[in-house]
Amino acid sequence: MAKGEKIILFDTTLRDGGQTRGVHFSVEDKIKLTRELDEMGFEYIEGGWPGSNPKDIHYFEEMKKIPLHHAKLSSFSSTRLKNTDPAQDKILAELLKAETPIFTLFGKAWDMHVSESLGTSLEENLAMIHSTVAYLKPRGDEVIYDAEHYFDGYKANPEYALETIKAAVDAGADWIVLADTNGGALPEEVRIATKAAIAAVDAPVGIHTHDDGDLSLANTLVAVELGARMVQGTINGLGERCGNANLCSVIPTLSLKMGYKTLAADKIARLTALSRLVSELSNKPHQESLPYVGERAFTHKGGIHVSAIRKNPKLYEHLPPEAVGNQRYVPNSDQAGKSNILQKASELGMTVGDAHAKTIVAKVKELEAEGYHFEGADASFELLTDDLTGRRKDFFTVHGFRVHSWENEKGEIWSEATIKVSVPDAVAGEGGHTSSIEHTVGEGAGPVEAMDRALHRALETFYPSLGEIRLTDYKVRILDEEAGTTAVTRVLITSSDGKRHWGTVGVSENIIEASWRALIESMEYKLKKDEEQ
Repeated sequence: MAKGEKIILFDTTLRDGGQTRGVHFSVEDKIKLTRELDEMGFEYIEGGWPGSNPKDIHYFEEMKKIPLHHAKLSSFSSTRLKNTDPAQDKILAELLKAETPIFTLFGKAWDMHVSESLGTSLEENLAMIHSTVAYLKPRGDEVIYDAEHYFDGYKANPEYALETIKAAVDAGADWIVLADTNGGALPEEVRIATKAAIAAVDAPVGIHTHDDGDLSLANTLVAVELGARMVQGTINGLGERCGNANLCSVIPTLSLKMGYKTLAADKIARLTALSRLVSELSNKPHQESLPYVGERAFTHKGGIHVSAIRKNPKLYEHLPPEAVGNQRYVPNSDQAGKSNILQKASELGMTVGDAHAKTIVAKVKELEAEGYHFEGADASFELLTDDLTGRRKDFFTVHGFRVHSWENEKGEIWSEATIKVSVPDAVAGEGGHTSSIEHTVGEGAGPVEAMDRALHRALETFYPSLGEIRLTDYKVRILDEEAGTTAVTRVLITSSDGKRHWGTVGVSENIIEASWRALIESMEYKLKKDEEQ
C-alpha cells in the first residue's frame, strides 16, 4: 500500500469496548461518545447489537433523532441461525429495526467453530454467511462482513477460511474485515493470512485485532502495510479480555510515523482528550501507562533524561507530546537532578538559580529517602522550594493540636480536634482582630475530618478565602508494611478551591501527623497563591 493513502477508521468502543469487564455505558454515555467520535472525523461508529439487550435498542431509537455529520452509524449482528430463513430470524429482525445505514455482520471462518460452536456443517455455515449478507444488502447502504477467528481458521484450514470470505463477497459484502478474535496471532501469521485474503477476494479488506498476545498494534500495522484499508479498534484498547487494538495508538502511529492518512492533524491533537473522556465515561481511572495519551507517555524522571530534553526534546521523545494533545511532565524524586528542578520550577512559574537547584536536589533526595513523594504533590514541592530559597512566608504558626476519638450513643466512632494557631500581628490588625491567637475545636467522623474542620475554623477568622478549600482526594500509603504499627505512612492530599487543584504530602510514623502536615501545607499553598494574584 502506498504511503499517503487513506485508512478508514471503524470505532467499536460502544460495542466491543462496552464488553470490557466493569464497563457499563449508559445510553447517554453512548450518545455523548458517538457525537464526539463523529466530530473527530471517524468514518464508522459501531453503536451496539440491537438484538442483544434493551439498552442498545434504546440507543438506536435515540440515534434516529440525531444527525451525524461525518460518521456512518453501524449496528452489529451475527449471521442467521442455522437452517433458518433470514426473513424469519428474530435477531436479524431486531437489527433491521435499528434502521442504521450500515450493517456489520460476523460469521465463522474457523472450521472448528463451525462444528463445535455452531454445531452445523461447513456447507451450512457458508450458506448462512451468503444468505444473510444477501438479505441485508438491499436493506442498507453497506454490509461490512467481519470474518470471526479468520487467522486461527486460516492456520487450521486455509482453503475453508478463504471460502467463507468469498461467500460474503459473492453475496454483496462491501467490506471484508479479518478478525483475530482470540488475539493470539503472530505478525508473521497475520502477514501470510492477510496476503491470501487480499488475493482471494475482489473487495476492500479491513483488520480487527485483539490484544491477548500484546500484539494488536503490530498485527494491525502488518495488515495495513499489506493493503488493509480499514482498521477496527477501540479508544484506550477497551474490549473483551485483554482488549482490542487501541485506536489512540493506531492513529498516531499510522499518520505521524508511517505517513498514512487517518484523522486530520488538529483532530489527532485531541486524542488525549478523547482518551480521557472515554475513561470518564467508563468510570475508570485514566491509564497512566497508555502510549501517546497516558500521563507517563512523556514523563521524564531521570536527571540525565531531563538534562537532554531541555536541550532537545527529540533526544528522549519519539514525537512532540502536543501532536497528540498530551504534555511533557518532569516529576521530582530521588532520581532527580538539577535539570529536573529547573524544569519543574519553570513549569510552576518559579525562578531558581543553579546554586539553589543543587540545594533543592539534595533536600528532595533526603526527604524521599524518608518516604516523601513529590510526583503527586507539586504544592509541597513549591513550598519546599520557597523555603530553601528564602521566599517562604509565615502566614500562620501552629502552637499545638490534640485529637481524640470516642464512641457516641449510636455506636459511631467520632473524633474531636483542638488546635491553637497564631498569625502575624499585622494580619490580625488588618482584620480588626483584638488577638492574633485562635484556639478552636472541630469535630468529624474521623480524625482527619476533625483536624480539617478545626483548622478551617481557626484560620478562616483571619483568612476568609480558606473557606473555598475542599479536600477532593485523600490517599494513604504504608511504606514499610513489615514494620507493623511503627511503619512509616505517607499521606497525599488533593485540594481544590474551585479554580485550582493542588497536591500536598505528609510523612510520619503517625498517620495523624502525616495527615496534619499535608493539611497544613494545603492551606499555606492556598494563601500563597491568593497573595500572588
